[in-house]
Amino acid sequence: QVQLVESGGGLVQPGGSLRLSCAAPSRIFSISDMGWYRQAPGNQRELVALITRGGETIYADSVKGRVTISRDNAKNTVYLQMNSLKPEDTAVYTCKADPYIPGATYWGQGTQVTVSS
Repeated sequence: QVQLVESGGGLVQPGGSLRLSCAAPSRIFSISDMGWYRQAPGNQRELVALITRGGETIYADSVKGRVTISRDNAKNTVYLQMNSLKPEDTAVYTCKADPYIPGATYWGQGTQVTVSS
């Protein structure tokens, strides 16, 4: 069973920063596009940011300029640096691995991010 281990969530004031981390088994990480998704209460899960195996990145319009996704292939870890956080960023953030294997997708357990004063 593939386990993605997330960390870094928490409570932060508006305007603050957080960095989320997601570690994956090396056999999966090395062949995967990695993404961060979020789901707020009453909303559907949405893509926040994605980084391909080759390092290309995609961002949701709502976070462009405030969020940076990166990956450390030596540590098999993907990061989500979030700055200038807003209350509307409050959600459960979940890491996803999409390996280049048909039909294979792996999700983390999710980490809560709360932006509030």
